Amino acid sequence: MRSVEREIRRRSGGFTLIELVVTISIIAILAAVALPRYITLQTQARTAKAQAIYGGVRSAAALAHAQVLASNITTTGASTVPMEATNVDIVNGYPQATANGIILALQLDQTADAVTFPASPPNTILIDVNGAPGACRITYVEALVPSGSPAISVDPTGC
Repeated sequence: MRSVEREIRRRSGGFTLIELVVTISIIAILAAVALPRYITLQTQARTAKAQAIYGGVRSAAALAHAQVLASNITTTGASTVPMEATNVDIVNGYPQATANGIILALQLDQTADAVTFPASPPNTILIDVNGAPGACRITYVEALVPSGSPAISVDPTGC
């Protein structure tokens, strides 16, 4: 009886080399299948983030414009409108393309995404989604004429 117990313990003491190779092969196959799907998910997530920021910019501009109209503030030239206990810079009835304009109305953290204020074209803000390999960008051009509206666009091609 003792020899049978010893034989069972000897055989069940660990994994054989074949078992280990098969297990590692299965893990490698699963990783090879999952990796492309993971990369696709990253692209989809960046695209969704760009679309969300785009929707936020549009909503913030519309809310600021509604506040301007409700407060009977002039829609010609520069002014400010109170939003969420802060004063947002307004031009022609919509937020300016500045940090105290649309960025403040949107409540966007400038370091979380690459917010730039290019000299050319003027009156423009570019918001790039961080981590994107290409141009995954939201563009805001302030209202340039009275009773006009801002030009807001999204370019998800580089997400």
